[in-house]
Amino acid sequence: MPMWAAWIVFRKELLDALRDRRTLAVVLLSSVALGPLVLALLSTLVADAERRAQAREVVVAGIEHAPTLRNYIERQTWRVRAAPPDYERLLRDSRLGDPVVVVAPGFEAELAAARAPLVEVLGSSGNRRAQAASGRVLQLLQGFNREQTLLRLAWRGVSPTLLEAVQFEPRDLADPAARALQFTAMLPFFVLMAVLYGALNAALDSTAGERERGSLEPLLMNPAPRAALALGKWAAVSAVAMLIALLSCLSFLPGQWLLRSETLAALFRFGPRELALFLALLLPLAGALSGLLMLLAVRCRSVKEAQASTSVLVLVVSLLPLLSLFGPGGEPPWQRWVPALAQVLLMNRVLRGETLAAADLGPPLLLCLLLAAISVWGVARRLQRSALA
Repeated sequence: MPMWAAWIVFRKELLDALRDRRTLAVVLLSSVALGPLVLALLSTLVADAERRAQAREVVVAGIEHAPTLRNYIERQTWRVRAAPPDYERLLRDSRLGDPVVVVAPGFEAELAAARAPLVEVLGSSGNRRAQAASGRVLQLLQGFNREQTLLRLAWRGVSPTLLEAVQFEPRDLADPAARALQFTAMLPFFVLMAVLYGALNAALDSTAGERERGSLEPLLMNPAPRAALALGKWAAVSAVAMLIALLSCLSFLPGQWLLRSETLAALFRFGPRELALFLALLLPLAGALSGLLMLLAVRCRSVKEAQASTSVLVLVVSLLPLLSLFGPGGEPPWQRWVPALAQVLLMNRVLRGETLAAADLGPPLLLCLLLAAISVWGVARRLQRSALA
């Protein structure tokens, strides 16, 4: 009765995994708290950027040399704040989160003489907050430049429309879900890593951990087929990984309540449809990763040795989603046949609100089933050799 033996092994391994406090801690921290934590951090970053944009404040050093510039800035409903004396050091140390506009003496004299006075916008590439705000400050200064140019042309009787041979008007074709993906593109990666590390602990404990504790040899003395033992162990490890996948996806539903940014809350939508598609992509991958981790760990005699062996797989899975960053554009068909990469790409498409067809879900599903079957067969062969030895 091989299936009955597999069921017994499955129950035993699952109970052992649930009794392990480390596994339970990983399940709770990496899955239940994942969605609210990530969404809260993203919301905080977006809300801070929105608050800084709505503050309409510019830090200027030497504004007393440019009353015309100050008048323009205040007419644009911006507020001028004097720069601290050591603003260069503060920018380099990332202690000042705004770029500094530096106005040199003689600004008004050069402006009146129709010369171009120099105005510096100081930032630091190592200061992300100041670097992000530099664009808004440059747009403000360019507006002042255009106004002065139009005034000079009007003073000389030249129509300002002569400078604009073509009118340009930007138009964004992305829908709200695609715009929200600019902030939430990292969510599928976090879910993927939570599933991977959740399966890792259970896989190590059911293979190398049992060998290290000396409980694997008594199990192999049973007359049950080795395929049934491997199937039962794989089912237990996969159940833990799938539980983490389920909890991680479910955590995004209440996590949306923590969004502090009104813009992100209006753009980000994660409902039952997105939940179902996420699970359709993650559950087969959880089974495939569980089998591959067990196949690598079953050859080891200690958990420490198994951790070193499986670190290569963990590294590869964590780096695969980065391949999409180096592509020429779009999603080549071959990426659908790469585990982990295909899941991340398709989950991003789900967050963009796109509809996934059977041709999109088919390749990653078939490949995950094939990898899981090969891994279970390999674990059974290894258990057979261990029993003979």
